[in-house]
Amino acid sequence: MTGAPLVALIDDDDDLRRATAQLLTLAGHEVRTFAAAEPALGAIDGGFPGIVVTDIRMPGMSGLELFRALHARDAELPVILVTGHGDVDMAVSAIKAGAWDFLAKPFGPDALLAAVSRAAATRALTIENRRLRAGSAPSVGDELIGRSSAIARLRATLPTLADAGLDIVIEGATGTGKRLVARLIHRAGKRGRHRFATIDCATVADADALFEARGPIAGADRGTLFLDHLDRASPALQHRLAQLAERRAVALDSREPLGIDVRIIAAIDEGARERVEPALYHRLAAVALRLPPLAERPEDVPLLAAHFVATIAEARKLVRPPDAATAALAARSDWPGNVRELEMAAERLVLGLGDGEALSAADLPLPERVRAFERAAIVDAVRRTGGEVAAATRLLGIPRETFYYRVKRLGIDLKDLRDERR
Repeated sequence: MTGAPLVALIDDDDDLRRATAQLLTLAGHEVRTFAAAEPALGAIDGGFPGIVVTDIRMPGMSGLELFRALHARDAELPVILVTGHGDVDMAVSAIKAGAWDFLAKPFGPDALLAAVSRAAATRALTIENRRLRAGSAPSVGDELIGRSSAIARLRATLPTLADAGLDIVIEGATGTGKRLVARLIHRAGKRGRHRFATIDCATVADADALFEARGPIAGADRGTLFLDHLDRASPALQHRLAQLAERRAVALDSREPLGIDVRIIAAIDEGARERVEPALYHRLAAVALRLPPLAERPEDVPLLAAHFVATIAEARKLVRPPDAATAALAARSDWPGNVRELEMAAERLVLGLGDGEALSAADLPLPERVRAFERAAIVDAVRRTGGEVAAATRLLGIPRETFYYRVKRLGIDLKDLRDERR
């Protein structure tokens, strides 16, 4: 595999299969195509790391039969069914039996990519959880969630950084995970058994107090000293830290250098390097790392969203993670607060859903707002027409088949709406 999300695409229509494969490939997925269900069944085992998109009506084995066979092998494998309008009821039954989702022809590119993206993120977490449950040794970068090239490179570099023992400067925007990376490097190296001490340079009023005989710097002996917000340190503190970086800093009551063995990892905000004295920066930046914002790695957002929702839901002892929260988070791409903002948003959504509260349309990203608007429009039409489907479809200006598909898709209970008038 290339590291891209893997999709097995099964469709007997050659033109549609090629067009769909091209769309998925352009969106960054690795696609394996099959013209029939039988060869796909032979190629997809219980450890298949990707997801499945299959047409329902095909010669020989149908897509539903393929789903049932795959579900028997691996009940957690996401299978997305592609249906004609006449197969909607059949697809809904399959959803209840464990299929991931269904798309009715003709479906739009956005609908396909959204469904595939959410399914792929969930599948990646499933495979990772299985690996951990199997007892395989975790690697240094397991806590770095993402499949982007930037995160893959960082994950591969961490073991070397952990063993090297060099001082490091980590640059990145707020919420990109600078402290997490520093902790991972500390834990994976020989200093991991000793203290990881943190100093928030932005809040230090007395630089000399840090260098007292029993102060926080001395307390990091043989461990790692993490200097957060180094770019916000006062000139006096930067001067003292430059001495420490040269390992010639002295305590207030001594003329001898501090006898401590410490590794220094410093964090600075994106683009704030000029606020650090050059002498200090170059002494600490034996290795310089940059953590990219989520805007530069949007392919990681669905995976992070699924990870946070699943983790928070598990902590809340929910039976299964709320899909609405995952969908809402994954559909949004603008996260100026980066991973930290995404995690906080996941917690708010999960806690709301976990307490039985509904998400308001205003809190949702555009795709979810459209769904909320569409649902409201259908419910209003049904109520205004007294539950008469023919009249409701005329009012909405949509075909009867589309109406029933949307009703099923949006979870609208027509019987309840009709009962309201009694």
